[in-house]
Amino acid sequence: MDRTILVVEDDPDILNLVIWHLESEGYRTLKSKDGRKCLETAIHEKPDLLVLDLMLPGMDGLEVCKTMKRNQATADIPVIMLTAKGEEVDRIVGFELGADDYLVKPFSPRELLLRIRAVLRRHEPPAQQRPGVLRHREMTVEPENYKVHIGREPIRLTVTEFNLLLDLLQNKGRVRSRDQLLDRVWGYQFEGYARTVDTHIRRLRQKIAPYAEDIETVRGVGYRFKET
Repeated sequence: MDRTILVVEDDPDILNLVIWHLESEGYRTLKSKDGRKCLETAIHEKPDLLVLDLMLPGMDGLEVCKTMKRNQATADIPVIMLTAKGEEVDRIVGFELGADDYLVKPFSPRELLLRIRAVLRRHEPPAQQRPGVLRHREMTVEPENYKVHIGREPIRLTVTEFNLLLDLLQNKGRVRSRDQLLDRVWGYQFEGYARTVDTHIRRLRQKIAPYAEDIETVRGVGYRFKET
């Protein structure tokens, strides 16, 4: 499969369980039990994805994620948080810091593999030709190379945020439900994660601030990008 996954977990039983399932699926694995050491590994090894526990010695997982997303060398590495902290506020904080997905312990290894495949798929170069450059007033979106500009200013989005913006623009004027966005952008639907969409919409609005109000909330349904 030629994909490398760094697993960061201080519980040896969970670490070995995750590593076994990943290697059984053909992934190359790296492992770390310490937050600070995992950052060094991420910088030097450039894994394709991080499975990250939150309760870690040295530096907790939230701080690891925040540090990675601020470092250009690791900012584009997708992160799946794997943790016993399952309250909605914990998930929202994780997504606000740039996590791509969030799985609560105890977890199903099969579900973890599903999440990993979906996140990796979102970060793959498109197998088929993507649409040409999209424009909305002074904003240009280039699907082929994941670039967004407002005027001449580049706007840095995560892959998830970019795909969310792309879907809304491609369906400009039409309401996109949260389930539709989950299925199109995340690659699957999962119960209780509608707030995931809301969190990413909020982050997207902040990053495209001049056009934040053009992403309309359709109460009780989802979101729509204005046609004008």
